[in-house]
Amino acid sequence: MKSVALHNLGCKVNAYEFDVMQQMLQEKGYQIVSFDERADIYIVNTCSVTNMADRKSRQMLHKAKKMNPEAIVIATGCYVQTGEDELEEDVAVDLIIGNNKKKDLTDIIEEFLEQKQGAFLNKTAKPDKTLGDTTVIDINKTDEYEEMQLTHTAEHTRAYIKIQDGCNQFCTYCIIPYARGRVRSRKPEDILREVAGLVKTGYREVVLTGIHLSSYGVDFVNNPTEGQSDYMLAGGVGFDKKTLAFEREFLLKLIEDINKTEGIERIRLGSLEPRIITPRFVEKLSALEKLCPHFHLSLQSGCNETLKRMNRHYTAEEYLEKVEILRKYFPDAAITTDVIVGFPGETKEEFEITKAYLTKIEFYEMHIFKFSKRQGTPAAEMKNQVPDMEKNLRSDELLTMELAQSEKYRRRFLDKEVTALMEEEKIIDELTYQIGHTKEYVKVAKQTEEPLSNWLVTGVVTGFLQNDILLMQ
Repeated sequence: MKSVALHNLGCKVNAYEFDVMQQMLQEKGYQIVSFDERADIYIVNTCSVTNMADRKSRQMLHKAKKMNPEAIVIATGCYVQTGEDELEEDVAVDLIIGNNKKKDLTDIIEEFLEQKQGAFLNKTAKPDKTLGDTTVIDINKTDEYEEMQLTHTAEHTRAYIKIQDGCNQFCTYCIIPYARGRVRSRKPEDILREVAGLVKTGYREVVLTGIHLSSYGVDFVNNPTEGQSDYMLAGGVGFDKKTLAFEREFLLKLIEDINKTEGIERIRLGSLEPRIITPRFVEKLSALEKLCPHFHLSLQSGCNETLKRMNRHYTAEEYLEKVEILRKYFPDAAITTDVIVGFPGETKEEFEITKAYLTKIEFYEMHIFKFSKRQGTPAAEMKNQVPDMEKNLRSDELLTMELAQSEKYRRRFLDKEVTALMEEEKIIDELTYQIGHTKEYVKVAKQTEEPLSNWLVTGVVTGFLQNDILLMQ
């Protein structure tokens, strides 16, 4: 029985695929050990969203080979797709597996172990090429969704479910469409089968995730099968390919079907594209009792000129309309977002426009990112790059704003009854607390030594335990 150590970098989609790969290895009898231990096989699920992510991916691959020079070191993930040339020349890497072959991981490993650079007998594991000591397995992008089934995750209460891969947006700062390819949507029946299996394992909350979640179903419309056409028409709604109607309807019907699944208590959505928000879409969501009123609506900038350079497909005014629609149907919705500061060409005036815009909207949480050049993207070659010192100053301003807005949002729950899905136990100031999240993803704590993990607990919020944790009695 060989030991395998895995390390994951990157987004929730990568995390989902990481969980499935670990699950497949366990089912095949491999012994899973910590990445800090000596192992026979090391697998690094790499990320390539920034140059720093590329560097971190290489560092983890080198760390693995250093811990055991005789081990087989495997690279998979997005850096495999964007940094093939560097990895092929990296003596620390023995096997490179493309994103679209993660589902065949155990077959590829077993064939590799048997043949050790020899003739690959299994067609699944047939190498694209063998270069020196590195074998490359199919890093070509695909037009089909690569089906994987998850039965359990590292988390015991919440399961992330990947429903879509790829992106067609091509924002000027983003490398991911080049790493993940074009939009591919997962079959609804496969998603619902996975949800039902997770319920049997004990999960009470699912989070729908994807590279561009709002595009779920766009490929069904362009190339519909008979079953997918039936799924499209189930709501009795006509579809116009010049709009996002088909995408909204596919995602909406999927959420409605999951809402009907017995045993699921909560449905949470990953990051949404602002354009998918319409009165009809949100009104339908508001009728689903299991849907969490927690919406991540990616913004990036509150200035229209900056948004144009980013190739974002909406204006600041349109984004504000979407927020108002959400708040109409979900008055206490937790709305979170991403903001990039220091994008090429962002003047001080443009930054002030964004700052005023963020002040006006008042988000629950904002994830603030300083622009970082990503080689291979148009933004990396743009003129008028903002100096790092200026990026730091702008980031600090928005982080201060974020803390104030987040505290203000949490205060609206004081003296109110909330229900939290408990997840873990923590010792704070020598007292034992059970920690969980409300439907709005506000963290709460209840002082008790009684283990409450995976229980829904209701109580009244009496104050703040810490800056980001409310105390519940």
